[in-house]
Amino acid sequence: MLSQISIRDIVLIERLDLSFDTGLSVLTGETGAGKSILLDSLSLALGGRGDGGLVRHGGDKGQVTAVFDVGMAHPARLMIRENGIDDDGDLIFRRVQSADGRTKAYVNDQPVSVQLMRQAGQLLVEIHGQHDDRALVDTHAHRTLLDAFGGLAEEAENVAGLYRIWKEAERTLKKHREKVEAAAREADYLRSSVEELETLSPQDGEEDDLAERRSRMMKAERIAVDINEASEFLNGNASPVPLIASMVRRLERKSHEAPGLLEETVELLDAALNHLSDAQMAVEAALRKTEYDPKELERVEERLFALRAAARKYSVPVTTLPALAVKMISDLADLDAGEEKLKQLDAQLGLTKSAFDAAAVALSSKRHHTATALSEAVMAELPALKLERARFMAEVTSDPQAATADGIDVVEFHVQTNPGTRPGPIMKVASGGELSRFLLALKVALADRGSAPTLVFDEIDTGVGGAVADAIGQRLKRLSKTVQVLSVTHAPQVAARAATHLLISKGPSAEKSEAIATRVARMDDRARTEEIARMLAGASVTDEARAAAARLLAGNV
Repeated sequence: MLSQISIRDIVLIERLDLSFDTGLSVLTGETGAGKSILLDSLSLALGGRGDGGLVRHGGDKGQVTAVFDVGMAHPARLMIRENGIDDDGDLIFRRVQSADGRTKAYVNDQPVSVQLMRQAGQLLVEIHGQHDDRALVDTHAHRTLLDAFGGLAEEAENVAGLYRIWKEAERTLKKHREKVEAAAREADYLRSSVEELETLSPQDGEEDDLAERRSRMMKAERIAVDINEASEFLNGNASPVPLIASMVRRLERKSHEAPGLLEETVELLDAALNHLSDAQMAVEAALRKTEYDPKELERVEERLFALRAAARKYSVPVTTLPALAVKMISDLADLDAGEEKLKQLDAQLGLTKSAFDAAAVALSSKRHHTATALSEAVMAELPALKLERARFMAEVTSDPQAATADGIDVVEFHVQTNPGTRPGPIMKVASGGELSRFLLALKVALADRGSAPTLVFDEIDTGVGGAVADAIGQRLKRLSKTVQVLSVTHAPQVAARAATHLLISKGPSAEKSEAIATRVARMDDRARTEEIARMLAGASVTDEARAAAARLLAGNV
């Protein structure tokens, strides 16, 4: 329920904090006192259309905060939770309206879109007036209300689920058929491609591995040329080793003839021979390391070039050739087994449609019976509302060929306001005053089913006399036993039945002496008697009016 509303700088309201109770609360006051401003403010907090003109004159922005106390399983909480907003404690809707027309929306102090605020707000509060059509103009809402009255919401959700399964099976069949047809058009190309790719058998990462091996062998080939030259120099016919060795032997023989002259030279030449020998072994070892099989290089290059040629042919990177092969094999398998799979999918589609059809027909039958019961329940409320000659009809039109997630039914509320006239859609046939009374009768018939936890009625008693106003008051009181009801009224018979009576008035601003501001006061018994006497008598309140007001209040305790 709506537990509190706080308004700052909206039209004539400077600062207003109101708390609300369960049951029936009425708001009364002189025409122009600001009752509509209060409802406009509530609508703004529920995601209604913003307007810079709502900001109090001289201010740069206004703000409305509405606080709701609802159960943890309420749909509004679930919606807010699904959008990642913490919903512990009360639900707090806050709307900031700037004078330049911009608005900001918050739920539990987290910024949200106005659309989300509006969708959640519609689950919390319904505002109805003489010319309000939100509950009655949309035939989808009619179907929802009928299902709520008959307790058919769960069956309707089951039908919606079966419809989604049916349509998903339909999409799967269509997609597979298109795939098979496309594959059939390219059958020859597909078969030759699969054969080619299966023969090629590309492997993941193969291109990089081959390229690395090729690069390594080509480098080894270039280095081997230089190493061979070094080996030829050290070991071939032109090798200096034999000459140096011969020279060392001759010098060693001569060193005995000239002691102290050649020993160092012989020693150095002998060391040179040792180093040359080491160099010969190192060169041989390097040659062995650079050995490669030219045929292996040829095989690597052929494989690499084959992979890259296939990639160019199929216009894909070499790395995706394995995946392409898998896909083409799968496409070919689909083609080969396509007809069989199509039969299976077609059979599955038939089963899902049959399941939907059976559930939709069963739901439709219950809707037809429920429509009769709802029509009778609403009709029972009409005589007291001075609509005794009117008829209300919940019309259910079924068409299995026009199935939707809602089933096969279109539900529309029709009325006949006078005998002999043609029945028609309620929004086209009923006048403003009649529409509000039909709506009230419908809400009473529904009680707490298919309704937001808070209902607001804006002057639905306008233009009706005492007996009808009293009947409206009775029904609002009865309705308030199951949901919270707020009613803006000019009828004393309605005001007398309220559990809470709020008086809306205008007076000097508390902040600017020359300005006017709207105030709202919760009235005690004495003030309430005086207000109802004013509603009975008009501008001049007499003792007789006060006595009548007291009797009216006493009769509704």
